[in-house]
Amino acid sequence: MNLAMLIIGRLLLGVGIGYANQSVPVYLSEMAPPKLRGALNVCFQMAVTIGILIANLVNYGTSHMKKNGWRVSLVLAVVPAIIMTVGAIFLPDTPNSLIDRGQKEKAKTMLRENSRLQQRGQRIRGPYHSERHVENPWRNILQPRYRPQFTIAVLIPFFQQLTGINVIMFYAPVLFKTLGFGDGAALMTAVITGLVNVFATLISIFTVDRFGRRALFIIGGLIMIVWQVVVGAIIASVFGMNGQGTFSKGLGNGTVGLICIYVAAFAWSWGPLGWLVPSEVFPMEIRSAGQSITVSVNMFFTFVIGQLFLTMLCDMKFGLFFFFAGFVMIMTQFIMFFLPETKGIPIEEVNRIWKNHWFWKKYMPVDDIHA
Repeated sequence: MNLAMLIIGRLLLGVGIGYANQSVPVYLSEMAPPKLRGALNVCFQMAVTIGILIANLVNYGTSHMKKNGWRVSLVLAVVPAIIMTVGAIFLPDTPNSLIDRGQKEKAKTMLRENSRLQQRGQRIRGPYHSERHVENPWRNILQPRYRPQFTIAVLIPFFQQLTGINVIMFYAPVLFKTLGFGDGAALMTAVITGLVNVFATLISIFTVDRFGRRALFIIGGLIMIVWQVVVGAIIASVFGMNGQGTFSKGLGNGTVGLICIYVAAFAWSWGPLGWLVPSEVFPMEIRSAGQSITVSVNMFFTFVIGQLFLTMLCDMKFGLFFFFAGFVMIMTQFIMFFLPETKGIPIEEVNRIWKNHWFWKKYMPVDDIHA
């Protein structure tokens, strides 16, 4: 009915999204067998990409309504919210979560009743004894022994937003309209990028546990670097510094194709892995706190980019694409040198990857009982 109502609704929606983004990746990582943890966790991102596609389709359809189309678009979001709420009622707790909350006997019963989880019983027992000594995970996560995980919790979501993906996914209609497409064509192009997003995420599901996290990160990063430079050069040649110019039909379609390549590269790499990797690198006693930091950093920089993008586009013009290319170059090098491979490692034994890493091992105590 008014602006205040819209803002309050968005704030409540943000709380719900924050809860879901904190809990779902951790839940999937704790419940999944090590060999399938990557694929099952990427299904979270797959659901997100499907949601983005459906939202784009809904927006495209409601844009043709003569009255209250935007209200219809907003209210339809209640459908997935109801599905999530009702479905969560039937989900069991993870053994790790039960132990984390002091329900040791209930966790033992769950492990005995599930043959697949029985093998994890011994691995979970060690973290349980340690957990009793970790009274404040928010304070303890700042200790030197958790420095590697804390760094990942901050830098991975930070870098994920500095790929420039939100420039495409959030502002695709605005961007395409700026590049010379009409309103209807801009919305339809956003639908096309949504489709590419979905199908490319499927690639990640089927490859993440075969080729590993690092390989997908690096390949996706290299493609995005090339893309940012090429698209920036194309826009510079057409619009220049004064922003005056128009795309020919062929060049416009070619640019859309390049944008689809970029979206695909993100969707099989930094999109899903930005949630997967932080959710699987923490020991149990700080896992919830670590994932909360990941979500907070991600959402904060989503907000920052969303607020600054249009101003940056007006001031930097084609230079904005070179700006993001520089960040993608930095974060790809970070993955190459500082991220160990987590493929196939039981989540209860994840600390051993840090003890064996050339840089991070100096922060790990020799007597670390989780290694």
